[in-house]
Amino acid sequence: MSLNRRAVIFTGGELGYWALKLLRKDDFLIGADSGALYLIRNNHRPDLAIGDFDSVSNSELTYIREGSHRTEAVDPVDKDHTDTELAFRRALDLQPTQILLLGALGGRLDHTLANLHLLVQAHQRGVPAEIADEYQTISMVVDHAIIEASDRSYVSLLPLTPQVSGIRLTGFQYPLEDATLSMGESLGISNRLIAPQGEIEVYDGWLLVIQASDSLAKRF
Repeated sequence: MSLNRRAVIFTGGELGYWALKLLRKDDFLIGADSGALYLIRNNHRPDLAIGDFDSVSNSELTYIREGSHRTEAVDPVDKDHTDTELAFRRALDLQPTQILLLGALGGRLDHTLANLHLLVQAHQRGVPAEIADEYQTISMVVDHAIIEASDRSYVSLLPLTPQVSGIRLTGFQYPLEDATLSMGESLGISNRLIAPQGEIEVYDGWLLVIQASDSLAKRF
C-alpha cells in the first residue's frame, strides 16, 4: 500500500533552520539517530525514529521515544547498514510519492558518498528521491528530467556509471547534444540555466544532477 505522500528523512549530519523550511504539513517524518532528536527539539514529532542511537545519551533516547510516534532501535554492532540507509530503506518500503533526505551531506566523505548512492536504491524501487542541504540539491537522472530555475543556479552533471551517453541538454548556457560523460572528467561541472526550465535527457547510464547556489560555488 502506497503512503501517498512525501517521506522526509532527517539524519544526523549538518542540519539547520533551512531544513525545517522545506517541510510540508503532510510529510511523513523519519528521524535517523540524532536526526530524530533534532526534529523533536524543533517541535516536529517524527512518525518514525530509527537507528542505533549511539550519538545520543540515554536521557535523550528516552526523549526521542516519548516524542516519536514509533521508535526502532537496532544493535550498534550487529547491523549491516548505516542509520541513514536503515531510514531510507524504511521509507522505500512505504512507497511514498518522493523521498527527501536531509542532513546527509558534509562530515565524513565515506558517509556522504554512501548517502549519494542511496539514490540508486530509490531508482531501482521506482521512487523519486532528492538529497538536499542549505546550498544544493542532488538527484539522479536515468532517462529524462525537467530542472526548474531557482536560486540554486549552477547545475553540474556527474556520471554515476563509468559512462553516461546520449546526453541532451536544452535551456542551459552550455547545451549538449548526444554527448557522453565519463568518470574522471569535469566537463559537466557548473552549467547554468538560461530558461525558466531546463531539460535533461539521457540515453544510457546514471547521471547525478547537482543544483548549487552561487554562495557555495564561490568557495571553489
